Amino acid sequence: MFFVVSKALWLLADPISLLLACAFIGALIVRKAPRTGRALTLIGAGALLVVSVLPVGVLLLRPLEERFPPLPKDAAAPYGIIVLGGPISVSLSLAHGQTALEEGAARLTEAAILARRFPEAKIVYTGGGGRPTDPSEAIEARNLLVALGVDASRIETETHSRNTVENARFTAALVKPRPEQTWWLVTSAWHMPRSMGLFEKAGFSVRADPVDYHSIGDDRDYLPNNESGRGLRLFELAVHEWIGLAAYHLSGKIDAWFPGP
Repeated sequence: MFFVVSKALWLLADPISLLLACAFIGALIVRKAPRTGRALTLIGAGALLVVSVLPVGVLLLRPLEERFPPLPKDAAAPYGIIVLGGPISVSLSLAHGQTALEEGAARLTEAAILARRFPEAKIVYTGGGGRPTDPSEAIEARNLLVALGVDASRIETETHSRNTVENARFTAALVKPRPEQTWWLVTSAWHMPRSMGLFEKAGFSVRADPVDYHSIGDDRDYLPNNESGRGLRLFELAVHEWIGLAAYHLSGKIDAWFPGP
């Protein structure tokens, strides 16, 4: 139920769609209500222009990405490594007979690196399909990791989760974590606060291994976007994640508004 409700609410709260709708409605009513129509059009179109040109999205993502620092190079070996799904398009992979990587591919490259660095650690990839009938992303990820040299016997797959809540809950049911086991969690840096809150809630003793950054962390983050599409995409991503944090806390899925180290 939470999955269905969250998807439905996001359709209503998607900031880019709301701004487009605002500009469109304003243009439709401008003859009957000139003042209101012009105001709505200006708000919608103006806001879209601002977030596409100025680094609004990057600056909203930056606090999320800086919440958990990268692990030190001399960190003790983990018991296991959990990799969150998201970077593979299963439909494109099946259509073309090769793994189709999308944004967030660093999750998989980091998994392969860590598997080589810690040969005794378990590797768990968690990610199903958006619908029960969809193929599982985790199976495609497992095939890719094996092709990259990871021993297939080390890889466990959680194939039913559709969102991060289910990633945590279903992975806990699969591996049954114990307090003395330290797990590393690999996901995009902007996604880490919500993910850490969920996995801690699910009973894992977990450390964050963030990857796939969008912010640099210095003055370059204040430069205008060199691509308007990127500005819109990062703004939408940031708003989605901040809303997700609030919704997960209010619904009791995570214990803190902004989980941290």
